[in-house]
Amino acid sequence: MFSETSNRFLLPQIGQMVSGVNQKFFCFKSLCFEKQGHSIGEMNDLSKTKAAVSLVTVDESGEGQRIDNFLARHLKGVPKSHIYRILRSGEVRVNSKRVDATCRLAFGDAIRIPPIRTAAQAPKPDAPVAARFVGRVLFEDDALLVLDKPAGVAVHGGSGISRGVIEQLRLERPQAKFLELVHRLDRETSGVLLLAKKRAALVALHEAIRANRMEKRYLMLVCGAWKDKKRKVKLPLKKYTLESGERRVSVDPEGQHSETVFHLRENFADFTLLEAELITGRTHQLRVQLQHLGFPIAGDDKYGNYEVNKALAKRGLKRMFLHSHITIIQHPLTGETLTLTAPLPQELSVFLDSHAQTI
Repeated sequence: MFSETSNRFLLPQIGQMVSGVNQKFFCFKSLCFEKQGHSIGEMNDLSKTKAAVSLVTVDESGEGQRIDNFLARHLKGVPKSHIYRILRSGEVRVNSKRVDATCRLAFGDAIRIPPIRTAAQAPKPDAPVAARFVGRVLFEDDALLVLDKPAGVAVHGGSGISRGVIEQLRLERPQAKFLELVHRLDRETSGVLLLAKKRAALVALHEAIRANRMEKRYLMLVCGAWKDKKRKVKLPLKKYTLESGERRVSVDPEGQHSETVFHLRENFADFTLLEAELITGRTHQLRVQLQHLGFPIAGDDKYGNYEVNKALAKRGLKRMFLHSHITIIQHPLTGETLTLTAPLPQELSVFLDSHAQTI
């Protein structure tokens, strides 16, 4: 039995011990949270944040799109595996009905999206983004945007490029509900570049490309004396990757069919100005075909002649002489024939004019 006196001395010690245990437990819990990258305050804030069911109505930007791709665009930062899980479980409904991942959306569809925590997005800068393509719009309406792309600008980011044409335009036009590249141009190629402002336009233009209903013509200066006024070239092209990770293309019997019609425009002393009509649109098609034929494009740093390019650079040609000159299409929504022309860039026309007698 403890005496009353001994209890007076013992109780405060027990209280201190309990307090110490609680404090150690609190510190341990805090340490666990901090190791996971969250402070106690952040954990409390997270516990108070409750995601809610979202109801989204499909507009023109989502019309015709698969539900899985629509959700991937709508739920930034959510893994595709989670998107497929909520589709399989029936948590996602379209017009109050369960759907699978292949469901195509129609304008006005009502989509129920379950509560999902997404990564917090960094606040967007308040300062307006400087416009980079002023004066380069060749055509624009509600469905289509056509640019005269300058050389040296990639069409999209990646491989060390933080911002290409499409990323820049989305920043310049934050109000645009839909904006996608219809096709690509190599970074060092200038000229006509098509972008769709409606999903229906994108689908129609892709179908036109597959059906060979889009006419695309390029201008290029090649090394050597080309003789044929008109020449159709058919070669199998195959992609491969260097050890550095850089993509290249070569002529290979196992490659994909490629076809181009070349037209002679002007002969110079050691060079020729050609116009090329694309029948197919393979990666680096013109550059690889012409290299294989022994007429590499002037200034081409991948497939061209290094010594010739070095000499041309000293004479003012600082880029590849390849330009997307004319594109002829049927408007994707109205059916009107559009002839979209990008004039030869000043640096190329000046080079030709000043060296016409010497190249």
